[in-house]
Amino acid sequence: MKEKIKKGTLLALFFTVFVDMIGVGIVIPVFPLLFADSHSGVFASEIPLASRLLVYGFLASCYPLAQFFGAPILGALSDRYGRKPILTISLFGTLVGYILFAWSVKEGNLYLMFFSRALDGFSGGNISIAMSSIADISDAKSKTKNFGLIGMAFGLGFILGPYIGGKLADPSIVSWFSYATPFWAAAFLALCNLFLISFIYKETIKTKVNTPVSFTTGFKNIGKAFSVPNLRVIFTVLFFLTFGFSFFTQFFQIFLSQKFKYTSSQVGDIFAYIGVWIALTQGGVTRILSKIVTPVQIMSICIFILGITFFVLVVPDDKIWIFLILPFVAINQGLIAPNSTTLVSAQAPNESQGEILGISQSVQSLAQAIPPIIAGIIVSINLELPILVAATCTLLAGIIFVLFFKRNSKKLNS
Repeated sequence: MKEKIKKGTLLALFFTVFVDMIGVGIVIPVFPLLFADSHSGVFASEIPLASRLLVYGFLASCYPLAQFFGAPILGALSDRYGRKPILTISLFGTLVGYILFAWSVKEGNLYLMFFSRALDGFSGGNISIAMSSIADISDAKSKTKNFGLIGMAFGLGFILGPYIGGKLADPSIVSWFSYATPFWAAAFLALCNLFLISFIYKETIKTKVNTPVSFTTGFKNIGKAFSVPNLRVIFTVLFFLTFGFSFFTQFFQIFLSQKFKYTSSQVGDIFAYIGVWIALTQGGVTRILSKIVTPVQIMSICIFILGITFFVLVVPDDKIWIFLILPFVAINQGLIAPNSTTLVSAQAPNESQGEILGISQSVQSLAQAIPPIIAGIIVSINLELPILVAATCTLLAGIIFVLFFKRNSKKLNS
């Protein structure tokens, strides 16, 4: 691919992920608080908080569970027919999913909420397809740098999204704002992204591969991920990292609202603050470190710091400490994400990037589907338990990485 076209495509992918993450970020501060608020209209006001959070846990798991089935199919189809048409289909599913969810919030229809999240999850492979496109146009030296650039788009979208979402759900700012408003805004952004892909994005796949497509691909991917020697360890690490981080991302909002009485607007501010640090990390620090240290070295340190930080996060009773601790979460997660993607991508030949990243998505989807259900149960026992489980799983991932993946890497390079 010519350098000018490659840069244009990279820019298109940057904006695609950026706009997509704004849409995703918009719903972050709103989604859990919709169930924590007894006056949201989803449940009768006399329904206890523990019951509402249990239902939220199942609904939160609905998206990644559907993605577990849908993402590998989309990944395989993108190998067969190209990234652009499948990315377009994925974004259209996202658009419809947001519209239906906004309507379900307005009507207080819990069944429609589950359906809309499942639809969005099944078709929501746009990020993994974007990552496949990055792999298509990157060589071994530029892969981490380019993944870091997309990570910066992820971070920037994560700054604006939660901030906007928190404000759009706050009727004290505008009288007609409600819990449904952020989802209408997310639908509009998904529509904008469709136009972006149609007119700016250029196809990146060089050699189309007839990758098998099956509804059971997710299960086959899990089997492949943990049976092939050069995949087993890194996917085990990725599973526990994602498993742990999902406890944090799905229930940290509940932790803030119950312990510190944060509103949806304030929760949005917190996640925007996290996004600032992620963007700075992936847009600057990652690109610098990729020139002087390897992904293995970065992962060996950052996973342990992240796990310890989760433990520390539940200690303070003063809000100010939260602002001092969260940068350590964001910086280390911001370094782990692109470097783990690089290590996963390195396990496959160029013509199978869609398949390998589809396997990666299956592993992550499964790891994201289970925690909300568990957290929905244990949060009624202790508000801090989901974050403590996040810390434990993260440290376990670090131990596995150092003992097995890092050691094997040394053997291969010796």
